[in-house]
Amino acid sequence: MEILRIVITGGVGAGKTSFIRTISEIEMVDTDRKATDDIALLKEKTTVALDFGRLTIGSNQSLHLYGTPGQARFDFMWDILIQKAHAYILLIDAHRPEHLRYSRKILQFMKHRVKIPCLIGLTHTDCPDAWEMEDIALALGLLDANNRLPIMCVNATEPASVKESLIALIEEITKHYQYLNG
Repeated sequence: MEILRIVITGGVGAGKTSFIRTISEIEMVDTDRKATDDIALLKEKTTVALDFGRLTIGSNQSLHLYGTPGQARFDFMWDILIQKAHAYILLIDAHRPEHLRYSRKILQFMKHRVKIPCLIGLTHTDCPDAWEMEDIALALGLLDANNRLPIMCVNATEPASVKESLIALIEEITKHYQYLNG
């Protein structure tokens, strides 16, 4: 069985746990605990180690989905989870522009550790105060529109949307390995 390991990362409240729960064919493993700090203002529980889900994509292929904690104090888990990943999705909550600097920090952290395909998924784009895709790309420092990471809107609670983002990421993985193999 070929296993593709995909990391789902992003800040607190971006939709990582929901994303995995929405698409996993097994009961998702989570390490959610009661939020006891400022995070409690955003949500009741938060991931403290990882989330895990699985999705079969072919007769001999499956995706293993690993969700990172969103808080910087658990960033050691980002490092552990990204090391054996084939690709990752950075979820960004488009309606919280105050979180964009933190999302940029996560993106830089990952890019410095691994050279693997990445997709940026914008969540909460239906909120009235959500930023536009182009503005978020600029805030992330992705200035060259012709040579930037793929960005798409993702509804982390909608199976079709999650599936579409995973298909786009698998296409990026395919292009990456075709490039490497020349």
